[in-house]
Amino acid sequence: MKEKRHLVMWVEFIVLAVLLARLEIVRIRQNSKAVQEYTCAGRELEGAQNGWGKREEKAVSDKVIGAGNSRSEKKKAALTFDDGPNSQYTPLLLKGLKERGVHATFFLMGKNIEGKENLVKQMQEEGHLIGNHTYNHVQLDKISKEAAKEEIETTNQKIFEITGVYPAWLRPPYGEWRKNLDFYVEMFPVLWDVDTLDWKSKNVDSIMKIVRSEVSDGAVILMHDAYQSSVDAALQIVDLLMAEEYEFVTVEELILP
Repeated sequence: MKEKRHLVMWVEFIVLAVLLARLEIVRIRQNSKAVQEYTCAGRELEGAQNGWGKREEKAVSDKVIGAGNSRSEKKKAALTFDDGPNSQYTPLLLKGLKERGVHATFFLMGKNIEGKENLVKQMQEEGHLIGNHTYNHVQLDKISKEAAKEEIETTNQKIFEITGVYPAWLRPPYGEWRKNLDFYVEMFPVLWDVDTLDWKSKNVDSIMKIVRSEVSDGAVILMHDAYQSSVDAALQIVDLLMAEEYEFVTVEELILP
């Protein structure tokens, strides 16, 4: 009887020990989970704080960089020349631009390209942008869509045969763009901000006066490479504006920086 009681006690002891062991395991797991959750929460908090700090730091940094850039970044202007190439004056203009490290945009007339293919190739090789100014300098809104398309595409083809590149930029003569013409030709029309009227005055002082009074950051300047006065004025404009911290870029670089 006594032995039976001892056996029961041992069984109860073992059961109790097993229960206590299970309780301890549960407690440990719970504590471990709590620690894990606390650690995760701490990491998330730390991450959030660091993320906030980084975002704030980046924002401040961006502001500083932006402010720095706004102080040091040069104003931009695009010199554009219509009606070329001209066998007499375009070479002089290219020479002057190259000496100054300046790139311009040339809107070429298709009928003026023949016999001047080397000039067109030189424009490309020296980093200038070549655009389209129709074949016959026609006012696009005064002719049919079909005729306008032919004027543009014929000139594009001539330029492509020389450069291997189809122009994407079009200077519509007289600044007149035919409504919905972009559905027929995939090109970007480019107008201007400063009309130097160089073709009219053929006077350097008059051209410079207009530029001084009208130029601003992001300006597209309209000129023609068909007159000595235009070449002289264009190079003076470059010297003047570069001294005023302007950077000369192509139309493409100005519109799609």
